[in-house]
Amino acid sequence: MARNLRPTEVRVPCRISYAHVLDVDKNGKYSCCLLIPKTDKKTIADINNAVNAAIQDGKSKLGNKDGYVNVKTLKLPLRDADEEGNTNNGYEGMMFFNARNDRRPQIVNRRCEPIFDEDEIYSGCYCNVMINFYVFNTGSNKGIAASLGNIQKLRDGENLARGRSNAEDDFDVEEDEDDEL
Repeated sequence: MARNLRPTEVRVPCRISYAHVLDVDKNGKYSCCLLIPKTDKKTIADINNAVNAAIQDGKSKLGNKDGYVNVKTLKLPLRDADEEGNTNNGYEGMMFFNARNDRRPQIVNRRCEPIFDEDEIYSGCYCNVMINFYVFNTGSNKGIAASLGNIQKLRDGENLARGRSNAEDDFDVEEDEDDEL
């Protein structure tokens, strides 16, 4: 049975994109983007509740000297792909946010068996992803960020990393050349 979650944690059923979960990204972090259909009101509400819990936990870092937190000035993780004009590669009709961590997540299949094969976990597959929201405050840059936790792959999906093709699709079989003169 899955463990009880803290108020700032959420188990997100989603599709992952820009998946750097077995190897690090250009910033040396494990990361991915989580895509959630706008129609999934429960998951979106769960995410918003966890973000609000993180805001409450971090009032001392986010508030002014009187403790007031102006939520309108905070950078919040959950964004609307349609509003941002990000409707390519499966983002249309989606809410999304990025999550990262210095530590590599544990990745399992539906039966909770470990996955280590990079061909098994990729941009476009459907997963449950554990996320913990936390406060950041770097001077005038304040908000809530998402820490990437463990991942459970649920099923395959169309690969969203369209720049990569299979060698078998790129080439025809070539006959061996006769080396005799």
